[in-house]
Amino acid sequence: MRDPPSPTRGEGKVLSIMKGLGFWSRLAPLGLAFAALSFGLDQTIKWYLLNVVYMDARQQITITPFFDLVMAWNHGVSYGLLETHTQALLVILSVLISIVLWIWLCRSTRPLTVAALGLVIGGALANALDRLVHGAVADFFLLHWGEINWYVFNPADMAIVAGVGLLLYESFLERKQH
Repeated sequence: MRDPPSPTRGEGKVLSIMKGLGFWSRLAPLGLAFAALSFGLDQTIKWYLLNVVYMDARQQITITPFFDLVMAWNHGVSYGLLETHTQALLVILSVLISIVLWIWLCRSTRPLTVAALGLVIGGALANALDRLVHGAVADFFLLHWGEINWYVFNPADMAIVAGVGLLLYESFLERKQH
């Protein structure tokens, strides 16, 4: 067994232990910033729509010909699949997946990968907090074209999709360079 690296100047003991265990890296602050941004933006918008606009008590609000605000409580995972009223299992799963993604983030040397993983982590944890607080995920945004509706989603879902999209983009770039 090797000893964890000793703390450098200005580095605390906790940070040193986290680095030694692989839970912190040079790019970790970037990933943490993207996770905090996606988490904070999602929770702020949800709070506003629930507590100021009172979406829970309102009908659909038309914003544009293709975008409406609606209230939907999602008891499942993406697209409402695997619907369950036992939200604790989904919260635990979200936290475990976020830990694995954080380890990947800390081992990555590419800023785009780190930012993308931060977006996914922040979105997953924001939806997990909804499950803890409300017993379901609050979704509000509905895109549609005439009678064709896309599923109802929230800012956390957008962060997750954007993060996955960036990971796919980077993997195609990497494949093209080789």
